[in-house]
Amino acid sequence: MFNILCFALLLAAPVNAGVISQEVTWNIGATTAAATITLPEGPGPHPGVVLVPGSGPTDRDWRSPLLPGTNGSASLLAAELAKAGFAVIRYDKRFTGPYAAGNRPLLHGKISFQSHMEEVAGAVRLLRKSPGVDQGRIFALTNSEGAIHALNCHLSSAPAFTGLVLTGAPGRKMLDILRSQIGAQVAAMPEGPAIMAGLDKLLAKFLAGLPFAADPALPPGINQLVAGFYQPANLPFTREFVTADVPAMAAKAGVPLLVLIGKKDIQTSWELDGRPLEAALAGNKAAKFSYPENANHVLKYEGKPREKLSAQDGQYYNAEGKILDPDALKEIINWLRTLAFPTGPKKAAGAF
Repeated sequence: MFNILCFALLLAAPVNAGVISQEVTWNIGATTAAATITLPEGPGPHPGVVLVPGSGPTDRDWRSPLLPGTNGSASLLAAELAKAGFAVIRYDKRFTGPYAAGNRPLLHGKISFQSHMEEVAGAVRLLRKSPGVDQGRIFALTNSEGAIHALNCHLSSAPAFTGLVLTGAPGRKMLDILRSQIGAQVAAMPEGPAIMAGLDKLLAKFLAGLPFAADPALPPGINQLVAGFYQPANLPFTREFVTADVPAMAAKAGVPLLVLIGKKDIQTSWELDGRPLEAALAGNKAAKFSYPENANHVLKYEGKPREKLSAQDGQYYNAEGKILDPDALKEIINWLRTLAFPTGPKKAAGAF
């Protein structure tokens, strides 16, 4: 399943006091994957953390060409986790990063949950092979859609995680979120019920694998939205994604989980998504939930009041000067430490 043909340490240089950075590449079939391993100085063995990016063309630093700025949350997280005693790998999806141009033609029409899972599993295997890493203590720290791919990896025959931190994870299916958003927009319109009925028909055809045919009775925006699901480059991923059930997957994990959704998250709701996840994990005594007051979707500190936030604020996720939310960072590091160092590690200067 995971055809990793190459393991190359291309660079080893300190990123700050006591922390080492290594650039790595490996092959998945004919494509090339790339990542950065950040780890503490010293022989270890260090517990490992795999950072799993969210949706779209998100790179190893959790930056995106769709958003301005280079201050990605994953690079900040990797440095903080390494200072706290963890070896961290963060990877580019194969259609982003330095090998994207060569990978994209090979991935066209083949992007799927399986292809994303192969990237996660490859990163796990590479981290486990790294000198000084404890193979028996590997965790996942995911953002948004990344929860799906890490959980798929964990639940498959691929290497399992000791525990998972799911940040900004959806507790609702994507189609349910989509329908609720459109329903709210057309609720006051006399033709609202007819629009929703027409939308449901288009979505049913999409899920059944039938070709797209615009409905002239629907607003153009509705037809354009559903037509976008049929883009060949993203199938079959889109059909899998819109029906993905993260709570059901998380309920099968069987390991400690930390679900963290910031109250300043404008993409995932700590209430609407947190509650289904809490219900699904009620039987997991090792599941913990945290809703930091000022964390946004990418774990940055947001000082604006929640009622003044809008979708436009998402454009500033990676702006220079944005910092990780201290409460979210403390929660994540302390939770990981409790599991990875049950006897209590020696804390680095300035660490939580």
